[in-house]
Amino acid sequence: MIPEGPEVIRVGAGTTLEASRALPPGATAGVVFCHPHPLYGGDMENPVILAAARACARHGLATLRFNFRGVAGSGGVWDEGRGEQDDVRAALDHLRGLLGRRGRVALAGYSFGAAMATVVAAGGEPLAGLALIAPPLASPGWQRPQTLVIDGPVLVVAGSEDTHCPRPALAALAPAMPAATITVIDGADHFFDSGLRQLAIALGEWAAKLTAEPAA
Repeated sequence: MIPEGPEVIRVGAGTTLEASRALPPGATAGVVFCHPHPLYGGDMENPVILAAARACARHGLATLRFNFRGVAGSGGVWDEGRGEQDDVRAALDHLRGLLGRRGRVALAGYSFGAAMATVVAAGGEPLAGLALIAPPLASPGWQRPQTLVIDGPVLVVAGSEDTHCPRPALAALAPAMPAATITVIDGADHFFDSGLRQLAIALGEWAAKLTAEPAA
């Protein structure tokens, strides 16, 4: 796989985000990864984020991991999920710039990152695909989208023992995402301690669809 290198993402008036990217020569598609909650130790080095990025990189996709504002080397401070949405949009724009005019960019998020990815996707951000890993459907702050229109593959993956993403809530999400592949990993909890391999397989299958040329 292509080794990662450091990136700096600029957001708004002077805020910069720490990031890491892998850009295979000739790549025409890539994925931005959003990490778990900053106030609970989430950062771009999270094992789930790393496993997801590696699964996508194995399929020749460009990858961009970043730290939300106020995390590690990123400037700014926690903004209760508001400014963090701007962080996601800035990361998407940054990867588009790296890929060039014809580049297609998808979005993947884990836990809090999945919540931010959902809000950004629902706001009309043009995306080549969307992957939600253990979205916190049972959390008070979760806002279920009325509908999501994504021009590419959509994946929702969670563990069968995930109390933050229980099966009834996962089933209730389906009407807003009728084209989504919903995968439940048996025995895994919110942290995928026993399900990283199966998670990587699910992300790899999603990534394989992203690498295909879009329909004419």
